[in-house]
Amino acid sequence: MTIEVRVPQLPESVADATLVSWHKKPGDIVARDENLVDLETDKVVLEVPAPAAGVLKEIKANDGATVTSGQVLAVLEEGATAVPGASAPAIMATSGGAATQALEAAKTDAPAAGAAAVRGETAGKLSPAAKRVVEENKVDPKAVAGSGRDGRVSKSDVVNYLSTKEVSPAPASKAAVPPPPNARGARGEQRVPMTRLRARIAERMVQAQATQALLTSFNEVDLKAVNELRARYKDRFEKQHGVKLGFMSFFAKACVEALRKFPSVNASVDGNDILYHEYFDLGVAVSTDRGLIVPVLRDADLQSFAEIEKSIANFATRARAGTITMEELTGGTFTITNGGVFGSLLSTPIVNAPQSAILGMHKIQDRAVVIDGQVVVRPMMYVALTYDHRIIDGREAVQFLVTVKQCLEDPARMVLGV
Repeated sequence: MTIEVRVPQLPESVADATLVSWHKKPGDIVARDENLVDLETDKVVLEVPAPAAGVLKEIKANDGATVTSGQVLAVLEEGATAVPGASAPAIMATSGGAATQALEAAKTDAPAAGAAAVRGETAGKLSPAAKRVVEENKVDPKAVAGSGRDGRVSKSDVVNYLSTKEVSPAPASKAAVPPPPNARGARGEQRVPMTRLRARIAERMVQAQATQALLTSFNEVDLKAVNELRARYKDRFEKQHGVKLGFMSFFAKACVEALRKFPSVNASVDGNDILYHEYFDLGVAVSTDRGLIVPVLRDADLQSFAEIEKSIANFATRARAGTITMEELTGGTFTITNGGVFGSLLSTPIVNAPQSAILGMHKIQDRAVVIDGQVVVRPMMYVALTYDHRIIDGREAVQFLVTVKQCLEDPARMVLGV
């Protein structure tokens, strides 16, 4: 039974996707639910699993192609097994003219056709299907080695020859050999197209800068109390909850408390209206090899420290593995980003539109500070709030940061709600 492999239904906000790479080639045996191909959208990489076990019969979209919801990507022969001796790694036509629609006919024209032909004979010794492919692609039949009885050339032999010819680099002429680099060394350049995710990040960053009145305010936080709590309870916390007690849960809780007091920081602009969100969905920026993505911690105000730490650890693992879902990247009312993990001491983060504010965490550094008239060394962190000045006044932004500072310097405030 023939089954079509299609692009899964994409969210309404995603118009299309880019086919990144196939993990199988025509003629390969596949298992049910085995990943066949990766699709990249503006936000995430989607895996397309095999709907049934069988043999991948035909590929209908090449790497790099733009595809849409429901589009046919490949054809799968359910329950089929691989044809001995028949390998068809390339069936899509290429710009070089090597063709090919050959896989279908190759299965009906297997090497065991029985007639004899040897390499070097004319096209009249080819099988009818092989002859057609040779003529369509202007192939010299003498160059094709036959795998049938007595060297008979089948269609699959021609297909394999074409695929080998396409992927084999042409030998460079002497004139094409570049001159040796000079004493200063080579000065090469490489042009690489942006991935969809990188292009989308670029678009959103420029959009935020162009459409919002962005301003950044700073403060610093003494994390002595948080460090003491973590040192006192980290072993018991990890043993009981199966996750380490990090800093992010403290910052998430502190931000929720500050957002409660200053609703405009949790709001967004919608046309000529201000949309005040009565829930707290915190975006947590995660760096991956493909770029920065922001999974959303839903209802952060209702989650415990352990639940927040588990969610964030899970997000980070799956984001880097490319298995995070589109729904987990959608929405959010406020974002936290931590450049401190890379050593950043101070920065001005860019708002994740349509949100109106983002908190930037930075490196914890021992610094000399004055407390009660005495110079002491404390673990200090600069924090930054970038905000949309259209709906957030400077007073609110500053007081928001002060509230975050107070919650972190006296964590009991978050427990007592004061």
